[in-house]
Amino acid sequence: MSFDFTAEGPKLMMLVYGIVAFAAVVGLLLLVLDVLPSHKDRWVALGLLAPAGLLLLVGLIVPAVRTLILAFMDADSDEFVGLDNFIWMFTDKNSGMLPDFGADPVQYGVLLSTFLWVLLVPTVSTSVGLVYAVLVDRARFESFAKSLIFMPMAISFVGAGIIWKFVYEYRQEGAPQIGLLNQIVVAFGGTPQQWLLDGPWNTLFLIAVMVWIQAGFAMVVLSAAIKAIPADIVEAARLDGVTPWQMFWQVTIPSIRPALVVVMVTISIGTLKIFDIVRTMTGGQFGTSVVANEMYTYSFRADENGKGAALAVLLFVLVIPIVIYQVRVVRRRRLEGAR
Repeated sequence: MSFDFTAEGPKLMMLVYGIVAFAAVVGLLLLVLDVLPSHKDRWVALGLLAPAGLLLLVGLIVPAVRTLILAFMDADSDEFVGLDNFIWMFTDKNSGMLPDFGADPVQYGVLLSTFLWVLLVPTVSTSVGLVYAVLVDRARFESFAKSLIFMPMAISFVGAGIIWKFVYEYRQEGAPQIGLLNQIVVAFGGTPQQWLLDGPWNTLFLIAVMVWIQAGFAMVVLSAAIKAIPADIVEAARLDGVTPWQMFWQVTIPSIRPALVVVMVTISIGTLKIFDIVRTMTGGQFGTSVVANEMYTYSFRADENGKGAALAVLLFVLVIPIVIYQVRVVRRRRLEGAR
């Protein structure tokens, strides 16, 4: 296999130029900060934070403001349409409330599907991770057992979607089944099913993929929290004659509550933005679409910039209460620690 320098050479040179430019900027910045005479610490802090602040401004704040503006514009971003894009999200195409949007699909199913994801994925993932962490805690093969459930965390969402798409693969009755789930069904005398086509169960089968990935994260964090429980508290509870069930609910859960909150919040935010699994496995068809998938579809497939931006704003609004709750929990912990 020969290397075509004519085609790849310019790309490599652009990469080299970028690295050299970055090194030059960093070197110049360090040189300037080194020769500053007075208030050196303040200038050093400002100089080191300035590049990160600039990248944050260009890569996050400016796009966020632009998206917010586009959410109030029409499809071509030429005309101001007010709240029409937001009203469209909650309008049935058959209701007649907005005749101009009569040809658009119903969004109720998308919102309901997203709510189902946010309700089930954090709850089930955290529960599975917690139970698993408790069961394997100080077991003989603890490290090996933990690695088994943590392995899916090393797989991308797209990779996980492809793997599980083969698990759910369907072939007509009588044909060889290449899908693991249908092969098991056929082995027990059942009929193969189209797991990803029939709603509303297809959404639950997609949710199972996300739970499979996130349970490992929950297990690792909660396992570390369990091991951090003071030994004297555990010993005192055992001397009082508590049962394993009472130990779990009255000692373990209260002691790891901060870690539980962190896990639930982190998984909830990740679930709200879920896109890869849905796009890879069903493309958002058959009633499985979520808000992030619709945002992509309207922005890049249907050329509806206004609606796509409005859906992005909706995602941001949905994340805000979770972030506020997390901030309040952190502040409460700091105040309790200060006391």
